[in-house]
Amino acid sequence: MKQLISLIVLGLAFSAGTAYAASHAASAPMAAASKAPEADGKTKQQTKMGDCNKEAGDKSLKGDERKAFMKSCLSAKPATQQSKMTTCNKEATGKKGDERKAFMKACLSK
Repeated sequence: MKQLISLIVLGLAFSAGTAYAASHAASAPMAAASKAPEADGKTKQQTKMGDCNKEAGDKSLKGDERKAFMKSCLSAKPATQQSKMTTCNKEATGKKGDERKAFMKACLSK
């Protein structure tokens, strides 16, 4: 009788462990995707940090001013395609034909 109870408890523990592992395995690819390196071998966060750092250096920011800029730069969300389109359309006012096409292509690819 004790062996039967032990076997049942062992079976339940095994099935619970398998279910736990399966639920965490499904969420692992999402976490790995945000840390996946880009073509240059850097993660998106590293690339963003480098871009913000370069921009802060170009503006010659120091001290608290630099800290505030870096915080806002790193927490900024990338522009959506819709907002890019709106901005680029406003900037393309007055351009026509091939000139407008070339401008829009360059503007939207930023």
